[in-house]
Amino acid sequence: MKYEELNSLYQLPFFELIQKARQVHDENWTENEIQLCTLLSIKTGGCSEDCSYCSQSAKNSSGIQIERLMEKEAVMERATAARASGSTRFCMGAAWKGVRAGTKRFEQVKDIIESVSELGMEVCVTLGELGADEAVELKDAGVTAYNHNVDTSREHYPNIVTTHTYDDRLNTIRHAQNAGMSICCGGILGLGENAEDRLKMIETISEFNPQPESVPINSLMPMPGTPLADSSTVDIFDVVRMIAIARIACPKAKVRLSAGRTCMSEEGQAMCFFAGANSIFYGDKLLTAENPAIKQDMDLIDKLDLKAQQPNPSMAAPQADCDKELSPCSPCKG
Repeated sequence: MKYEELNSLYQLPFFELIQKARQVHDENWTENEIQLCTLLSIKTGGCSEDCSYCSQSAKNSSGIQIERLMEKEAVMERATAARASGSTRFCMGAAWKGVRAGTKRFEQVKDIIESVSELGMEVCVTLGELGADEAVELKDAGVTAYNHNVDTSREHYPNIVTTHTYDDRLNTIRHAQNAGMSICCGGILGLGENAEDRLKMIETISEFNPQPESVPINSLMPMPGTPLADSSTVDIFDVVRMIAIARIACPKAKVRLSAGRTCMSEEGQAMCFFAGANSIFYGDKLLTAENPAIKQDMDLIDKLDLKAQQPNPSMAAPQADCDKELSPCSPCKG
């Protein structure tokens, strides 16, 4: 969807907007299901990037303990526990600029992915920048989805990150899609952006052809020692509006209520689910930030008469629409 369309929706009265979003949700997601995802940091801290929101950047004075790549046995223990607790997607994140084929750590990561994929869960990774060759190898190793957020608008992005460009991010997304992986791509609210930046971020994401398989909407959790440490909490009504906009713009994508849920009441989360969110990160931690406890999440899901979505590790990636103008992210496969 183009910015002008998104802005017209954004200007609607609150209840009219979420009513429209709910209608789109019900047309595309007929079951009252929530996807439960667990996110594990398999390599923490010491990243060479300068993302101003991130405690894992070596350029920020967050004091976070740097940890090397986890041993496969430790990752498998966490993945097995995640499966036992009801998670259907296991997401692994590593704090580095990117991975390169032929390196020892890339081979180690692929070995971990191959083992996790045997557990019957969907496998998602976020490993920074990808080249075309690396993307193919990850797909072959068993990756279901690759997470690479655009974070914010193209115009605001240089205020947040300077060690890579917006186009670098789009290139990684293109490589992952070309390799046949699904894309998990969203953004972060609360980076000092305005409403126009938020809508332009959704415009970018919705114009991908094919659209992402999932769209995480994060609310900044200000981390000590980062340039955004003193940022204000994102207003819950702003979060609900952006969930609704994302649902309308990407009707067939899972819209994931991601970072920031610890700052939301159950009522606020329920509004997000009504507006179109149908996926959450679930477990004790979200990379280096706290996440609501498992029992608390399950109690809320039960109160709302929702149920956990079943895993689909063999799901096909969304296909490009050959009748639409192609985005720079993926060629037509028709």
